[in-house]
Amino acid sequence: MNQLKQKGFTLVEIAIVLVIVGLLIGGVLKGQEMITNAKLKRIESDNAGIAAAMFSYQDRYLQLPGDDSDADPRFTMFNGQAATINGNSNGSIEGLWIGAPDTETENFWKHLRASGLVPGGGNDGTQPTNAYGGNIGIRDGSLLLSGHVTIFGSLEGPIAKILETRLDDGDPKTGRIQSDLTAALMDGAVVSGVPAGYVDNERYFMAFRL
Repeated sequence: MNQLKQKGFTLVEIAIVLVIVGLLIGGVLKGQEMITNAKLKRIESDNAGIAAAMFSYQDRYLQLPGDDSDADPRFTMFNGQAATINGNSNGSIEGLWIGAPDTETENFWKHLRASGLVPGGGNDGTQPTNAYGGNIGIRDGSLLLSGHVTIFGSLEGPIAKILETRLDDGDPKTGRIQSDLTAALMDGAVVSGVPAGYVDNERYFMAFRL
């Protein structure tokens, strides 16, 4: 009886397979790195764009968006909405950073859209979202930061760590960028509950001093 010969992979064939697998893994990792870098750049550009729009509005109208006491009648789309659309012109964008209808923090977006400095309709106070799906807001003061800040919600721990290291001092409790785990604490809380470093499996709310 003839016995069937079993033929396995040669060393060359195994080497080729390993090279192909290595290339595939490298491609996936490189793709993930490119996506992460793109999201990081979007967060940075969104923050810079909001600051530029706010200061451009101030230069043009001599008041801050949201705090503008002359939004009605300055913009015809606000005709008759003075009670809810005008600010008090005290130099502070007041209100909760998220979910605050008819406050200066919501009207900030309406004023900027009415002026054409950011896209959208003037009566739209919807907060934009960041690259990780969290809200973007603004208010006067957050955590230990004084002055106006932008707040980016629900940023992943590794991303928060990179932003902190790249743009500030690496400590979530100090510097011009500060973070916390709870959205409510961003509305003027004076003590951050975040430990000395960022944790990869947490999501953070980050305040950027403008």
